[in-house]
Amino acid sequence: MKRIFHLGILFFLPFFLSSCGYNSLQTKEEAVFKSWADIESTLQRRADLIPNLVATVKGYAAHEQETLQKVVEARAKASSIQLSSADLSNPAAMQQLQAAQGELSSALSRLMVVVEKYPDLKANQGFLDLQNQLEGTENRINVARQRYNEAVELFNGSIRRFPESLTNNILLHLDKKEYFKADEAARTAPKVNF
Repeated sequence: MKRIFHLGILFFLPFFLSSCGYNSLQTKEEAVFKSWADIESTLQRRADLIPNLVATVKGYAAHEQETLQKVVEARAKASSIQLSSADLSNPAAMQQLQAAQGELSSALSRLMVVVEKYPDLKANQGFLDLQNQLEGTENRINVARQRYNEAVELFNGSIRRFPESLTNNILLHLDKKEYFKADEAARTAPKVNF
């Protein structure tokens, strides 16, 4: 009788272990890390484009030095903040990164307003190419943020649902990941005057 009991345990053990979520939780956490790396990659692309954009505008709008300087400073600040995968569970670190990226977006918006004053600049092919690349990069950043938030939603839901929550509490001890949120400035609609 004991032997049948042990054979039964050995028979059902693989089914129990395959449904406990140990591997799927780790796969989902890796998806969060990969999604975060995609955001970092696109943010780096934007940071790399900005010096070329500033140099092009500088040639046309030398007296707009203050706006150009703010873009350069915002880029430096945003580029200096680096998050490790461990920081994805730290709300303060995420908020700091998002605030710096929001300042950069705001500075770039002000730069585009300056550009409107210079018809020759707007017609310059080099500037138009840079502007298109920057616009494409902003779209990529938005898509990467959405994908990251989807991965975080799946991961956070998994560590809270049974049986994966049990596996996480006993074996893995993985922390909830923070969503990428809009900065405070994005909550206010911009005012457009004609």
